[in-house]
Amino acid sequence: MAAHVLAFPWPLQGHINPMLHLASALLDAGLRVTFLHTEHNLRRFTRVPPHHPRLRLVSIPDGLPDHHPRSVGGLMELVESMRTAGSAAYRALLLRMMESDDDDAVTCVITDGVMPFAVSVAEELGVPALAFRTESACGFLAYLSVPRLLELGEKPVPSDEQVRGVPGMEGFLRRRDLPRVVPPPPGPGNGEEEVVDPDWPDPVPVLLTIADTAARCGESRALVLNTAASMEGPALSRIAPHMRDVFAVGPLHARPAARHAAAEVQHVSNDDMSLSAWLDGHEDRSVVYVNLGSLTIVSSEQLAEFLHGLVAAGYAFLGVFRQDMLHQMAAAAASASKSSVALREAVEAVAGAGSERALVVEWALQRDAHHVLRHRAVGCFLTHGGWNSTLEAGVEGVPAVCWPFFADQQTNSRFVGAVWRTGLDMKDVWQRAVVERMVREAMESPEIRASAQSMSRQLRLDIAQGGSSSSELERLVGLITELSAVKISSPAPALT
Repeated sequence: MAAHVLAFPWPLQGHINPMLHLASALLDAGLRVTFLHTEHNLRRFTRVPPHHPRLRLVSIPDGLPDHHPRSVGGLMELVESMRTAGSAAYRALLLRMMESDDDDAVTCVITDGVMPFAVSVAEELGVPALAFRTESACGFLAYLSVPRLLELGEKPVPSDEQVRGVPGMEGFLRRRDLPRVVPPPPGPGNGEEEVVDPDWPDPVPVLLTIADTAARCGESRALVLNTAASMEGPALSRIAPHMRDVFAVGPLHARPAARHAAAEVQHVSNDDMSLSAWLDGHEDRSVVYVNLGSLTIVSSEQLAEFLHGLVAAGYAFLGVFRQDMLHQMAAAAASASKSSVALREAVEAVAGAGSERALVVEWALQRDAHHVLRHRAVGCFLTHGGWNSTLEAGVEGVPAVCWPFFADQQTNSRFVGAVWRTGLDMKDVWQRAVVERMVREAMESPEIRASAQSMSRQLRLDIAQGGSSSSELERLVGLITELSAVKISSPAPALT
């Protein structure tokens, strides 16, 4: 009987995608994998083919009502609901799967490392569990360092003061580059000054909660990271003493088998076809691709400045915006407020640039950024700096302009601009002149492009046969097989 892995991602898009890629890699290696969604997300995915034809899907409730947005403002509610209702449902499901016949019994769990309860429950039931973290190694190391940072008084704030609390990063990491929690939304003001909601959670306890999930990954049999030693070797070496074992197996989305499987099951909508046709009509490296991710909150003022800056840069651009951002643009036309006027003027500027210069489409669940970044016409990527997007740009050799919002995006963008030099870090600013200048520099700088293409070549070597990430994946499969053999020989506990 082959090892049977239950893959349990944190139920947000940026965590689900890399877990799907990991599941596909394990399936290609001959293991059996069942993918555990929440019921809410499984309904969202019903029209999207799985990444691998042999991937089995199951689901549990997340404990939240259907109308809950499960967006950035409600993340702590999702954390608590998964820890309580989600944990109980997960335990019951795991017990059922352990008591099934030999062909279906789960022998190992790989869970998102932000859910320590999933490791604890599995181990209590006698199932070995591994933790998979979907942020960068440098971001994870920063989370591990939060207690020391707070002890030194080095809280994440928009300051250029260098920090001492993250080992190995003392020479270049600034306080503005530390991971941040979700910033509070602006409350009602006087039109000139925004008022912060006084009921918004204190960021320090939230940071400590996140740091605790990182530290508790040491309770799992191993930590799996979607990164490569060539990118983050120093951070990996600093993490290793805190874990029982560490595997750097990325970029998972770029494995040759993953690219082939994705092509076989790719869901192509009319919108995607129009997008591809538009890109086909442009010269090589002449288009700016804009995608700020699934969670970033952008104010009307910021959106207006971005659009003005993109138009002023003079390059054609493809903007993939979430529905709420498109609604902001549409609503501006019917409002007389100061912020709406600015956004309306920006939208008019985009329209005035013409359809050949600007294409704006709605973000889609099934559209991975790397499918666009792979197109010959894309010359740079204006991104939120999420780790998935950073890896996707790295693999394709596309220079990035990073405008991070929260979490490890702050740290990733600093590495892009100051360490790897594959792009520019635009954090904490959004004025149109800055957007224009940085887009032009990313499009035109031979040094940035050379660094980006050098990273692309190295990452492709890492995931090729015999490369560091490929070898680490083989070692991971070996560990899962070994752990599963022990589990298979042990009887499952009875339901109580």
